[in-house]
Amino acid sequence: MTISLFMIWLLIGCTLVTWVPRVLPFMFVRNIQLPKVVVKWLSFIPVCILTALVIEGLIIETDDAITIDWQVLLVLIPTLFIALKTKSLSITVIGGVIFMALIRFFT
Repeated sequence: MTISLFMIWLLIGCTLVTWVPRVLPFMFVRNIQLPKVVVKWLSFIPVCILTALVIEGLIIETDDAITIDWQVLLVLIPTLFIALKTKSLSITVIGGVIFMALIRFFT
């Protein structure tokens, strides 16, 4: 397999496009003391993103209707309980994966 100069430049460009918006903001903000309201607002972003991902997996859109994926709902309930009880993202994710594996194995 040969690698062309175009592919090398493409990889460098993709690396920069990925790296710049993720790293540059941290470089600007690391020496700045943000107001408490901004820090509090930023603390909700992971929860919002995770909720959006879960809801996206829960709802199935077809041509004529919107339905719920019942397997995902069955996994969501105990996983949510684990999240509220432990407040640990790692334990919650591992629990959700185990529950989904069990649901898919037995259905």
